[in-house]
Amino acid sequence: MKLYRFITGPDDEVFCMRVSKSLNDGWELYGSPTLTFDGNTPIAGQALTKEVPNESFHEGIDLRSH
Repeated sequence: MKLYRFITGPDDEVFCMRVSKSLNDGWELYGSPTLTFDGNTPIAGQALTKEVPNESFHEGIDLRSH
């Protein structure tokens, strides 16, 4: 099963650490990062995917636990 998630947040060290942790937990970058501006702060986004063997998709999947 393939999982997808999109991480967003202020473009700062915390955001970069969240993406880095996800990469080290087996997630892979999906596409290019995005960047927008909310009038005060740059907001970054990055899509990630992860292949999870031996599991079936269901609506209650906790993406943070994978």
